[in-house]
Order: sequence, then structure tokens, then C-alpha cells
Amino acid sequence: MRHAVYGLLLAASLATPPSADEPRNSGIEATINGQIAAFLADDFSRAFTFASPGVRDIFRNAENFGTMVKRGYPMVWRPADVKMLELRRVAGGLWQRVMVRDQGGRIHMLDYQMVETPEGWQINAVQLLPHTGVGA
Repeated sequence: MRHAVYGLLLAASLATPPSADEPRNSGIEATINGQIAAFLADDFSRAFTFASPGVRDIFRNAENFGTMVKRGYPMVWRPADVKMLELRRVAGGLWQRVMVRDQGGRIHMLDYQMVETPEGWQINAVQLLPHTGVGA
């Protein structure tokens, strides 16, 4: 259930790139890269700080959060390579597309929903996108 909550499904809508007055990718990318670096160091307490207050409320502590990531998102916990793709506005939210190559060489596409909080950019949801077979 918690995995399903964290991996929110996108509503059917058109995705558009952010306009010129919207945030640049740098802060958003730094947040995602910071969380992945924390995962690589098995520092789930630090990784948990990159999650939005809503996500932190769902998992309650870093241990629960770490267990969910290891089981549900192993490619993010131990990526071989991470590449930031486009930042889009979907249904009013900002979504960062991320391509992850896992340790076995498989490519995974993920969407990270980002929210700006007083602490800066935080991850509000991650969705593992279905494999399309392109580039596999």
C-alpha cells in the first residue's frame, strides 16, 4: 500500500515544459541526486530528508522509507547510472523525468514529482514508468 501511495499514478493530461518563469532544473536535479547519493551510502536518514512532508508522514521514519525503497525501487537504491531528462508541468505539478540504468544494465524511466517547500525542493512522489521496449 505504501509503495502504491509513493508511486502515484499520473492523471491523463498533456505534459508541457515549464515556462521561462518557472524554476530551473538545477535545484530539482540537486535534490534527486542528493537522495540517490544518500541511498548509495545507505544513509536512509539523509535520504528521508529529501522527501516531502507528505511522504515523511506516510512512512513515519527513515527505516520504513528505506525498506520501501530497497524493495520497490532497487534501481534507485543501487543505480549504475542516472541521467536527468526533461522537467515538465503535468496537471499543475512539476515532474522530473529520470533515466536510471541498474546494476544489471537495464534502463528504467521514472517520474519524480517535485514540490517547493521552505526547506527547498523535495520529492513528493516517484512513479516507475512502464517499459516501452524502446532502447532496450
